[in-house]
Amino acid sequence: MAEVTFLRWDAPGPYEVVFTTRVGGVSEGEYASLNLGRKTGDDVDRVDENRRRACAEIGADSERLALNYQVHSATVVRARAGARGERADGLWTDERDLPVLAMGADCLPIALVRANGDVPAVAVLHAGWRGLLAGIVESAVGRLGRGNLAAAVGPGIGPCCFEVREDVARPYRDRYGAGIVGSGRVDLWRSAEESLRAAGVARVERLDACTACEPELFFSHRRDGKPHGVQGVVARVA
Repeated sequence: MAEVTFLRWDAPGPYEVVFTTRVGGVSEGEYASLNLGRKTGDDVDRVDENRRRACAEIGADSERLALNYQVHSATVVRARAGARGERADGLWTDERDLPVLAMGADCLPIALVRANGDVPAVAVLHAGWRGLLAGIVESAVGRLGRGNLAAAVGPGIGPCCFEVREDVARPYRDRYGAGIVGSGRVDLWRSAEESLRAAGVARVERLDACTACEPELFFSHRRDGKPHGVQGVVARVA
């Protein structure tokens, strides 16, 4: 098997969490090589193998993998083993060895965990500019419960590249302050961190890796248009 490149989060507690890149899979062409999205137009057998590899990296059974039909919402649902197709953008579970996946190709993948160790639980989020404004972070915190929580913000389009029109810039300035927009570009990384901290998450780590800037490492919708693959975050309670 080809070596797979993952960005691992050392989450506090009994968790396995990795952010994937586009490296180390079996897909070809625009989807090369670790594309995790079936609805991208890629060969589904290749996507399934890529998902198997991602699950193997966290010691999980891909047959139990849960994921959503992502719609840029603030909806976070409880994961069910093998579930597909529910319209939501976040998954959470307190069940051991149930892998959960959220995907994106510029939108932020976010992992959130209970850090107190008493009743472990993990959530994964697909958080784009719409989802952050809609409150997906707050929805996830509500599912896990306020308390000792920790989060990691994975690779997504950075403030270097996320150029927006005024209809997007205005609500971001209104919510996060004038400094969140610079030269017509929104800082999603900082927006996610501020949302997490405001929701009561004490520990927030950011990878600050721009998907649009690194074509060898990440898929990017803004950079490449369609077709393109997607990376993501996959996690489980160990």
